[in-house]
Amino acid sequence: MQSVIERCCDVLILGGGIAGLWCAYHTAPKASVVVLNKGSFAEASTFWAQGGMAAALAPSDAPEKHFADTVAAGAGLCDEDAVWTLVTEAPKQVMALWHIGVPFDTDDGQLVLTIEGAHSVERIAHAYGDATGRAVMETLPRAVEQRGVRLYERATALQLLVRDGAWAGAFVLRDGTVELWRAKACVLATGGCGQLFAVTTNPQGATGDGVALAFEVGARVADMEFVQFHPTALAVGEVPRPLISEALRGEGALLRNAKGERFMPRYHPRAELAPRDIVARAIFMEMQETGMPYVWLDITHKGEEFVRERFPNIYHACLARGFRLGREPVPVAPAAHYHMGGIRTDLWGRTNIPRLYAIGECACTGVHGANRLASNSLTEGLVFGYRVAHAVDEWLHAPLPALPDSMPVPPSGYSDWQMLRQIQQTMGELVGVVRWADGLTAATARLTELGKAARGLATRWVTTAWLIARAALERTESRGAHFRQDYPASDDARWRVHLTWQIGGAPVWQHPPQRHQEPVHRLSNRQDRRNASGE
Repeated sequence: MQSVIERCCDVLILGGGIAGLWCAYHTAPKASVVVLNKGSFAEASTFWAQGGMAAALAPSDAPEKHFADTVAAGAGLCDEDAVWTLVTEAPKQVMALWHIGVPFDTDDGQLVLTIEGAHSVERIAHAYGDATGRAVMETLPRAVEQRGVRLYERATALQLLVRDGAWAGAFVLRDGTVELWRAKACVLATGGCGQLFAVTTNPQGATGDGVALAFEVGARVADMEFVQFHPTALAVGEVPRPLISEALRGEGALLRNAKGERFMPRYHPRAELAPRDIVARAIFMEMQETGMPYVWLDITHKGEEFVRERFPNIYHACLARGFRLGREPVPVAPAAHYHMGGIRTDLWGRTNIPRLYAIGECACTGVHGANRLASNSLTEGLVFGYRVAHAVDEWLHAPLPALPDSMPVPPSGYSDWQMLRQIQQTMGELVGVVRWADGLTAATARLTELGKAARGLATRWVTTAWLIARAALERTESRGAHFRQDYPASDDARWRVHLTWQIGGAPVWQHPPQRHQEPVHRLSNRQDRRNASGE
């Protein structure tokens, strides 16, 4: 192996959004912790989050209600032990975040809660009106550093190392130099993959790297076909698209087609507050019918002053692009937003690779099923970030793992942006809101050819995209965010299962990975729920 700088710590966390930072915050008192973030902390997906965090904090709410809403949105594919863990532990974690200084919106000292699509009660805690993620990222990195955690920006993971089936280290590109990082445990918190699609709300770094890095060393991945398209991104010619939060519809905003007709009551009894997958498909259908590339979001009945005060950031984002939200309707269309699939983990973030954990959007606990409930993502980062901070205890008294006998240093992060554009075009055209067999077959074929030419980081992008497309082809039904035009109905008898994938010894474009099915975890009674939450 050529000479590289070697660095060590007890726990290495790859990714600096809410999940990675909350894990670091709670690990720091007992171990040396390093967080490496691909871009700046202001470029983490968390920073862009608007709506807030779902937790049963209101007197009228209860974990059982949050559980029911989450499972209903998940379209039969939620692992209920994961959901029960989320909803029972969320209130404590949201309150803990508030207590370290995140400036949640309050009224007379009490958290202000709002409602969003598919929630039955008001349970969304938010900050700065509509910039909860910014409030978190202005507070949490500082709190983490005060606990002695070392934070590094613009550090890109190039390759994970394993020895005897266990994680052993990582090659990382930082400041133009490849470094070898060693630790007793590694936590992947690398975020999502929206940038693999042509139209997305995700920041530039969200290219699915973590999923591919783990997959390449033998980690199982699951539910890859389930990509949530947010219904209401501002329909302007830029990427990422500005997000128009679901909270506007929670406050009464209506959706109208090109004819000015309100259409959501035709698609779902809850109309604009239906689950995201249903709203996104309804918008897609209206766009197809009218030939327009958008529909209208109308909150004019509330007035411009209300919007400016309740949603100041969204209001000014629209104003900067020539729209007076609250005075006039604004054009919106679906955009790739969130990946329900990812690296398969247990309820403590463990993967099938010893010493390797995953949390946040890059992980798949099964908590979201086939469609994530609005504002459960930041909550998931808190709950499972906290859990992994305790799970890594099992390695803290062990020595550093031995390195592999052979570990060639990877190329220093060559990025083929033209290839990324080709991936985005393929995924946008053929693996979008509505899918069909011929399109998915063509997508996997195109991605196979791109994989043969890929180098450096581009191999990761192709790997994650290929897994999404192939899983979507395999699942011959419609469920949640995965809609097949040729199989428009759900098929519980065959497909109420998780599809999992594991590398077959070579890149996916050379040798198809192993595909398995896992049953959905169901809770049948109160004792099951106690067991799931560790009571």
